[in-house]
Amino acid sequence: MPYIKRDENGRLLRVEASPFDGMTGELPDDDSEARAWRSAQDSLAHLRQSDLEMVRVLEDLVNALLDKGVLRVTDLPEAAQAKLAGRSRARDALGATRLLVDDDDSGLI
Repeated sequence: MPYIKRDENGRLLRVEASPFDGMTGELPDDDSEARAWRSAQDSLAHLRQSDLEMVRVLEDLVNALLDKGVLRVTDLPEAAQAKLAGRSRARDALGATRLLVDDDDSGLI
């Protein structure tokens, strides 16, 4: 049975499988609103993971454009330059531990 929290207008704010502090009610297991909430949360989680993966794709794209001379780092806004430099420093700091990270940088072997 999903346990829920609604705002003052009746909008669903939270759905959990077990009771929690501040909950305002319960819904039947087959409730369409709870199913829609779970589906939306699953989609959001997928998008968050995809965003993390796309960061690496975009970083690689920028580096490829820089390496080919199509783009200069100074063409980018200062904030973007700083972020790229920070990521580069972080990768360099991994040093020898780089061998422990798989090709996708998604975790340790």
